[in-house]
Amino acid sequence: MRPWLRPLLFPALLLSALEWWARTVGAQSDAISAPSHAVRALGGALTDGSLLAATSFTLGSAALGLLIGGSLGVALGTLLGLSKRAARLSFISVEVLRPVPSVALIPLAMLVFGFGLRMEVSVVAFACLWPIGLLTQAAVQQVEPRLLEVARALQMTAWQRFTWIVGPAIVPRLFVALRLGVAIALVVAVTVEIAANPNGMGYAMMIAQQSLDPALMLAWLLWIGIVGSAINSGAEWLQHKVARRMGEVAA
Repeated sequence: MRPWLRPLLFPALLLSALEWWARTVGAQSDAISAPSHAVRALGGALTDGSLLAATSFTLGSAALGLLIGGSLGVALGTLLGLSKRAARLSFISVEVLRPVPSVALIPLAMLVFGFGLRMEVSVVAFACLWPIGLLTQAAVQQVEPRLLEVARALQMTAWQRFTWIVGPAIVPRLFVALRLGVAIALVVAVTVEIAANPNGMGYAMMIAQQSLDPALMLAWLLWIGIVGSAINSGAEWLQHKVARRMGEVAA
């Protein structure tokens, strides 16, 4: 068997077993559908335009929330990593806010923003802020201290220290944070849509479930998995490309 086919073996066996079970034991079930029926339902959603509309809303919300939360996380993590005093003063606040589940903010976000894009983006941004911030803080704390001492001796501004010393040093770890943030953003965006927001892929899956359409529900679940895998692969490719480029520059 060719090497690139081996990772596909288990999913193929699993889908085959589910296809057999759905067509025999669960033929009359309203809770599950054969994968082949889900594929046809996915094609129907693509044809009527609902697939692209829901996907674009979810990805747009996740991307905007990741951009806001990630930017704030990098800024906060850099500040806490460079300043021990700031880290001490904010320790209690960070430790109290960080464990709060992002979905617990849905009622508050609904009161402030109502239904729609802003509500979803705010919850996604909160979810992405803390892991990216903590990873950035850890990366900044591992920057060579002598480089920062030289920067202080040269009287560099905070922005110059970040752009010339800290930023390039933490880029590899920032991509680790980015990959984590991408996954969190998509998961939280879909969760918000399932729980409260009448838009996007999560809401479409809930409508299919409430309409007793297991084929369409499974189709949306399959599509969410495909989209998440594609985004993760894209982030991984970008990470490798940037790392290779930085290695070439360093050489």
